[in-house]
Amino acid sequence: MQRDERRWGSAAPAQLTTQQPGTAPPDAKAARTRQAPSLSQRALQALSRREYSRMELQRKLAAHADSEQQLQEVLDTMQAKGFLSDVRAAEAMTRQKSARFGNARIRQELMAKGIEKDLISDTLAALEDSEWERAKQVWQSKFGHLRGQELAWPQRHKLQAKQLRFMLGRGFSSDLVRKLMQDSSNE
Repeated sequence: MQRDERRWGSAAPAQLTTQQPGTAPPDAKAARTRQAPSLSQRALQALSRREYSRMELQRKLAAHADSEQQLQEVLDTMQAKGFLSDVRAAEAMTRQKSARFGNARIRQELMAKGIEKDLISDTLAALEDSEWERAKQVWQSKFGHLRGQELAWPQRHKLQAKQLRFMLGRGFSSDLVRKLMQDSSNE
C-alpha cells in the first residue's frame, strides 16, 4: 500500500473513481437503449447536409430499409414535401464542380448520380458560355508558371502532352484545349 501512496499521493486509484467496478457509466446505458433512427430520419439527416438526387439517396438508404416499398414511400414523401429535388441536386453539383471541371466531366458525374439527360442538358446550357474562361483559369492555376519558358523540342512536346492529358481529364473538349494551348504558346 505504501507504494500506491507514493505514486498517487494520499488517494489510491480506486478512490479516485466514483464508478464501481463492473458497472457502465450512465451515458453508456442510455446509448444502449437508444433506438436506431427511422428511414425518414436518416433521409432528413442526409438531406440536411447536402442535396442528393433521388437515385443517390435511394442507394444510401437501401441498406437501412426493410423493403423496397418502404424505401420508395419515404423517397416519395421527401419529394412531395420538397426536401428531395433532382433539379436542386444537379444545380448544386454543377455550381460546386464548374470552377474545376469542364462540361464533359460534369455531365458524366451528373449521369452517375442518376440525373435525367434532359435536366443535365438544361443545367449545362448555362455553363456553355463560360467554358473558355473556366478552362483558362484551370490551365493558369496548373501550368501558368511555365509560361514564357523556352524548351527544347522533346521537352516542349512532352510538356504539351502532359497539359493536354490533364485538361482532357478535367472534362474540357479537345478543340478547346488545343486552342488554349495555342493561345498560351503565342503569348
